[in-house]
This record gives sequence, structure tokens and C-alpha cells, in this order.
Amino acid sequence: MQNTDRPRENSHDWLASMRDGTEKRFLAGTREHPEELASAARFFLEFVRGFKVLGALGPCVTVFGSARFPEEHRYYRLARQLGNRLAAEGFTVMTGGGPGIMEAANRGAKDAGGLSIGCNIELPLEQKLNPYLDRFVEFEHFFVRKVMLVKYSQAFVVMPGGFGTLDEVFETLTLMQTNKIEAFPVVAMGRDFWGEFREFLRHTLVAEGTIAAADLDLIHVTDSVDEAVAIIRHRT
Repeated sequence: MQNTDRPRENSHDWLASMRDGTEKRFLAGTREHPEELASAARFFLEFVRGFKVLGALGPCVTVFGSARFPEEHRYYRLARQLGNRLAAEGFTVMTGGGPGIMEAANRGAKDAGGLSIGCNIELPLEQKLNPYLDRFVEFEHFFVRKVMLVKYSQAFVVMPGGFGTLDEVFETLTLMQTNKIEAFPVVAMGRDFWGEFREFLRHTLVAEGTIAAADLDLIHVTDSVDEAVAIIRHRT
């Protein structure tokens, strides 16, 4: 059964009023001290709300990826197969809760009878909740959402995506590189998509000394669901 912890359209809950531009105003620059304190309170309550909904997930894998791939796309089909296999192996599948790759992974998990979780972000376009979620929470602030997507997972799968997906994978890798979180497995699925990305890391970042050659071991590129699950199984 879906969690009903979704803001009501006519709710007077100031935390749940996600269409009022509070994040944009917060990031616009310096404000009066009381306004900054009010924002801090919103962040705190949003964290508490996330902890309440997402507690006790068991072994969990977060799947990142684009909201833009339709059902017939090969990457959607791949993500659905992945979600199915992860659930069959006993993992909770967590995504950003939206359409595209996120929907596909959640759908695959539901197909296998596994637990399917969504951490959605309210945006004007694209990011609507998909219908394959057992539990979800909607966030106003990207950074709170990213904390939740990382906090509860023991492995990460990065499917093809855009700026948001790159932001998520680089932040996750940075947390591992700086020892803020454990070096959990990170699997990038889609060699055609991620092959040049890995070459960029090797021939530019490593070559210029901005990362170490050993940092390349933090991410594994594959086309195989079997290999992805094996990597996750071996390192969790």
C-alpha cells in the first residue's frame, strides 16, 4: 500500500507548501537573520519527516538515472530488469521516485515483490511520482533529498542521465573519496553511455593529478545486470 505522507493541495502545513519558491529565495543571497532561521527550521523538519518515512528499510540499493526515458527505451528496460533482480536478491530499491529510469527500477522491484521506495523532489516539469512505490516522501530541497538517497543505501547504480544524475554520482563518489561514507559499490550501467565518462576521468582528471588513479576503482562500468548484482553482492 502506498504511503499517504504526501502534501495535500490545500494543506496549511508551511513545511509541505512546496510550490512557494522558498528554496529559490533562500539561495538568492543574504537575507535578514529571522528569515535564515526560518529556513533552518524548514530544513530540520524536512529531515525529520524523511527519517520518519524512510526508517528500517533493510539492505538498500539506490538507483540514479534520467526522468526522460520512455517505457520503450532500452535504458528503461535495463533499469526495470535491474530493479527486478535487486528485489529478488533481497534488496530494497530506492530511487528519486519520478518517471523514466526511476520508474523503471521501482517497477522492476514491484514486479519481483520487493520493497520499492521513492524520494521525490517537487519540480515544475518532469518530476512526478511514479505509481510503483510502496513508500515515498517528497522533498522541497535537493540537498535534503540527496542525503536521504545516500544515507539509507549500501550500494548505488548509476543509469544514463543528465545534470541531476551527474550531480548525484559525483557527490556520492566525493563522499567516498573523502571518507565521509564507506566505499560502497557504485555501478554505472551502460557502456555506450559511460565509457567516455570513464576515459575522461582517466585521461583528464588522473592525468592532471586532480584525482588519484586508485579513485577510478570507486566506479564499475557494465552492461550486465548479472555483473552489477554480483558486484553489489560481493561488496555488501
